[in-house]
Amino acid sequence: MISAEPIIYIVIFIAVLALVQGVYLVIFGKSISMDGKVNRRLDMLDKGGNREQVLDQLRKEMTQHMKSQSIPIYSMLASKAQKANIAFTPGQLMLLMVVVSFFAFILLTLQTEVNVAIRALVAICMGIGGVYTWVSGKAKKRMNMIGEQLPEAVELMVRSLRVGHPFSSAVSIVAREVPDPLGTEMGMISDEAAYGRDMGETLKAMAERLDIQDLRFLAVAVTIQQTSGGNLAEILDGLAKVIRARFRLFRRVDAITAEAKWSGKLLSGFPFLALVGINMVKPDYFDEVMESSYFIPACLIVGAFLVLNLIVMRALVDIKV
Repeated sequence: MISAEPIIYIVIFIAVLALVQGVYLVIFGKSISMDGKVNRRLDMLDKGGNREQVLDQLRKEMTQHMKSQSIPIYSMLASKAQKANIAFTPGQLMLLMVVVSFFAFILLTLQTEVNVAIRALVAICMGIGGVYTWVSGKAKKRMNMIGEQLPEAVELMVRSLRVGHPFSSAVSIVAREVPDPLGTEMGMISDEAAYGRDMGETLKAMAERLDIQDLRFLAVAVTIQQTSGGNLAEILDGLAKVIRARFRLFRRVDAITAEAKWSGKLLSGFPFLALVGINMVKPDYFDEVMESSYFIPACLIVGAFLVLNLIVMRALVDIKV
């Protein structure tokens, strides 16, 4: 007799991810989309928002997560939520974990026959893991999009500087012409500079918040030009070429190391796939060995080796550029 429980767990986890995305879209709609033709800041201003109020709201959204790092469970999520610019507040994200955990518990109760303690533990893991996976995916997508948009944005600044615009106007043009996510980020830079904050300092703060090395290069270039002078257009033109070259090199490194990365994932995931397959074909296969006192220690040792395999493989293919 084939057991369907492993498939049920996978389907429930997918349902948890779908629920999280659905709740996010229902609450915020298209206003948080990263692929719109008009960036979110301009959309908020177009709807009648005051420039200062829009800046305050965006700044609050973009800094709220790192301020909540002291929360035990939330600390592992704060950095990724910051990079993903999740519009949920930290409290709302914690509440979402509770809601999806309860949702998973209900589904597990309806579809499985395991005892309550195990159902509760699995539901909590699915709730926390589902939200973490969703936020991680959002963060990775947003960082990749910013990395792709940055060379184009810097080249737009160069063209603006060469026709006579000051750097603040060049940033404003980027904020109007470039879509999200970089468009809104540059819009905040433009607004903060308009209210008196130093442009170099603002760019540096954004680079540190997003943890993007190319943005640090941009901040350093602007700061040096402000203090020492020089042709900023030529400096940024060279920077745009460097960023594009780094981007091509990153893609090449990813292509070269893809086989090793997938090999590591396959080697670590195969035991779990084999376990699921055995449990589906012969559910009572491990009944006898589970009664042994060595079963739990052996499982922990195997799990530790699998985690160690992922860490070692990740270290081997983590090439610094």
